Amino acid sequence: MQLVSGQKVIDLNQPQVMGILNVTPDSFSDGGQFSSFELACRHADEMVDQGASFIDIGGESTRPGAADVSVEQELERVVPLIEYVSRNHDVWISVDTSKAKVMQAAVNSGAHLINDVRALQEPDALATAAKLGVPVCLMHMQGQPRTMQQAPQYQDIIQDISDFFDARIQACENAGIDRANIVLDPGFGFGKSLSHNYELLNRLAEFDTYQLPMLIGLSRKSMIGQLLQVDVDQRMAGSLAAGMLSIQHGAHILRVHDVKQTADMIKVIQACRHYQAL
Repeated sequence: MQLVSGQKVIDLNQPQVMGILNVTPDSFSDGGQFSSFELACRHADEMVDQGASFIDIGGESTRPGAADVSVEQELERVVPLIEYVSRNHDVWISVDTSKAKVMQAAVNSGAHLINDVRALQEPDALATAAKLGVPVCLMHMQGQPRTMQQAPQYQDIIQDISDFFDARIQACENAGIDRANIVLDPGFGFGKSLSHNYELLNRLAEFDTYQLPMLIGLSRKSMIGQLLQVDVDQRMAGSLAAGMLSIQHGAHILRVHDVKQTADMIKVIQACRHYQAL
């Protein structure tokens, strides 16, 4: 399994690390820490050195209750950073956005992947992504960021998410997006209770039927904090355990804050899988 974007190809038969770079003042985990351009550039450098294959750049927080960000503000945050990473690193660049104009500018500036928590449902997003021709990640979310954690309910969480994926994959194909350019993200923490999140993690392998790359983002999320009763900066061990389980259940890309530790964990998993080559 692989992803192709222009001349760029990445092998997904080995799990890959996507480093999170939120250029926002209010992200749930690293809000404000990397919101200045220079700090963000240095953090991107560090994550590439630590083993990130992808850098996921976002200019709008999607945590519950987060304020909306204008197109202009989001462009000011993400485009210079995409240009910097593109110039200085041979790495895949992902843009975390739902806005068509940001998608267009990001890809024009060097982004290789569109990572959309709203699964290309915002105005012009589907048509723009189809025109750009780069891979897209479709995430499941019940509700909207401001209200998604207010009593989420499912008949069967895997079936309900699968119904959503079926509809969005069909919409993408109808718009001219090649199925080979689609990545799926079941959306841990996006309209899901603590019990939902762990049922989803336990049953993740059921999405193998799609035969599509799966991106998993659960680093430092409340499903770790609530279970362990720890603050954001104490969630690394739980995040690594959940990431390891994700890979064992079929994940291809882990979207994380702690790049080095995740890369080390993946090396151990790969050594167990391929010990005869050691």
